[in-house]
Amino acid sequence: MPDHSSGFLDRLRSGELSLQLSIRSSRTTDIVHIAHSTGHHSIMVDLEHSTMSTDAAANLCAAAGSLGLTAFVRVPEREYGMIGRLLDGGAHGVIAPRIETAEEARTVARACRFAPRGQRSQTNMVPQLGMRPTPAKELNPALDDTTIVQILLETPAGVANADAIAAIDGVDMLALGANDFTAELGIPGQYGDPRVKEAVTSLAAACRRHGKLMVLGGIGDRAILDPLLPLGVCALRITGTDTALLFSAAKLAADRASAPIAV
Repeated sequence: MPDHSSGFLDRLRSGELSLQLSIRSSRTTDIVHIAHSTGHHSIMVDLEHSTMSTDAAANLCAAAGSLGLTAFVRVPEREYGMIGRLLDGGAHGVIAPRIETAEEARTVARACRFAPRGQRSQTNMVPQLGMRPTPAKELNPALDDTTIVQILLETPAGVANADAIAAIDGVDMLALGANDFTAELGIPGQYGDPRVKEAVTSLAAACRRHGKLMVLGGIGDRAILDPLLPLGVCALRITGTDTALLFSAAKLAADRASAPIAV
């Protein structure tokens, strides 16, 4: 089995820059090929902010795996029953949004792994294993060891519980969602607020104590982002979302087409 997940985590642990493309609107595997040909290492299919079906998301993940990319899916809030279907369909990792307690995080981790570590429903054929019928004694440890669980903390309550969440077996990464976090503080988009830096410091310290990776998302301004990275943020960078990138390219093309012709 191509071990995309361990290779992806190893890159991050070694501090090697890893690029991730967020997919919200695209429904065909063209976007996965674009991610691959532009040097991305992973994709994140965003089902929290999309009307995309689980079938379309699984197809994107399976295509990513075939190209050597690591495929994450951000599941809708509290939709734990969707996790197994996405993993069965080819996802290498799950991002669980708006987690606030260790118990919520433990539920996510258990949904991603087979008994006795978790409660993922048994299957014997997955894209990650080439759709070969595989006995449970081989399939279970192979998938358990290569499934990545990222817990997304987006509220002050979640940040306050970061240490307990990072300590959970089966949780691999903690992420701070700066957009929702600043909104929860009543200062939407004000990423320079000292409480954002305090939250990054807190999450990074929790991750160091428990051997986990810390991700920072939602801040596109490099002048604000770059000073936060040395606090313990791993080298995963989300380059953008397909919808926003399409808008930027369309706007640039429209501006160029509308510009006066130089004489």
